[in-house]
Amino acid sequence: MDRFLSNTVSRIDAKGRVSVPAHFRAVVQKRGYSELYALRCLDLPAMDVGGLDLLDRYEQRIALEDPFLQTADDMSFFCHGDGAFLKLDQDGRITMTDFIREHTGISAEVAFVGRGNFFQIWEPGRVAAYGAQARARLLQLRQGTKPGERPE
Repeated sequence: MDRFLSNTVSRIDAKGRVSVPAHFRAVVQKRGYSELYALRCLDLPAMDVGGLDLLDRYEQRIALEDPFLQTADDMSFFCHGDGAFLKLDQDGRITMTDFIREHTGISAEVAFVGRGNFFQIWEPGRVAAYGAQARARLLQLRQGTKPGERPE
């Protein structure tokens, strides 16, 4: 398996560490990541986590922008200056830093959510609410209705 799939909730230990799920660690190892990089989601209380290929994706988008415009500068700040490296220890744990906790609202437990080429870190209650909203939006699309409308 070479994708981050599924989701799981893990408890944070007394030292502020949490075990990354074994199937996520297997993907990290298969991809040869020596460390992980975490970016704050712009519109969600979650962290996007991946290897350097996650940064590559953002850098490809930045390269399309005029380097003299504010958009390119903002995008560079977002992906290069507003993230954090996460190091897996020998037991497959990462530390839940204040940087992560403040953005996500994480306190005692962490939800790891696979997103294919990267994964996200959430506070479990928030990801449950987001999942319900996402399913409702997809159901509306399937039924051909707009948000707030009822199917005929």
